[in-house]
Amino acid sequence: MHRLSGIFAALVILLAAAHAPAAAEDKTLTVFAAASMKNALDDIDAAYTAKTGVKITVSYAASSALAKQIEQGAPADVFVSADTDWMDYATARKNINEPTRVNLLGNSIVLIAPKDSKIGDVTIGQGFGLAKLAGDGKIATGDVKAVPVGKYAKAALEKLGAWQAAEPKFAMADSVRAALTLVARGEAALGIVYSTDAKVEPGVKIVGTFPADSHPAIIYPVAATTTVKPETADYLAFLRSSAAKAIFEKYGFKFLVSPTT
Repeated sequence: MHRLSGIFAALVILLAAAHAPAAAEDKTLTVFAAASMKNALDDIDAAYTAKTGVKITVSYAASSALAKQIEQGAPADVFVSADTDWMDYATARKNINEPTRVNLLGNSIVLIAPKDSKIGDVTIGQGFGLAKLAGDGKIATGDVKAVPVGKYAKAALEKLGAWQAAEPKFAMADSVRAALTLVARGEAALGIVYSTDAKVEPGVKIVGTFPADSHPAIIYPVAATTTVKPETADYLAFLRSSAAKAIFEKYGFKFLVSPTT
């Protein structure tokens, strides 16, 4: 009996030793991505891991916060921003491997309300009465000074002549997903988010879409950082693949590049 248990213990040690090198070789990539990408990118990363065995760890937040974290030395292999400004910011600070930068995705911004709101379809055009529409309620979006969705929202409202009256009613959130949550919980009467966010939150409904020419083009650039790992190039290629395109488009993103495979 003692001999059998000794053999079993030896087998356990051998198996552990055999497994150790494989564990050491486990490959991982760290991605910093705009909050609005969460659902689509989670699906894409799962597909990539299933295909390659490379594990993807993602930090989702406002692009502004992520760019500043990278600047402060946070370890990231890939950065995906919801606007070109914050990618430019990271590039100017020598945190981005410029030749890898690609404008990957497009999006649109929409006006949302809680799903049980009495507010119906709204025609968004010059001089539309956003402040009046909100009544005594708040309007949620990202911080208009930093968070991309908020910057797009303010630009649109300024162009449409609706910003000045509506500004006092705004509740500024630290990311688009935080703004989405405020509306879904009924803590804000209206919100301005990306169309892709509205589609994944059953607690809200889209009541209007902002004209594309009312704000700068919504572009999501992706790039490797300067602390890049060798596996990063393959991951970036996968983001441009037909498989990734199908997932991004399922969630409502516009795919701005020709698929690599």
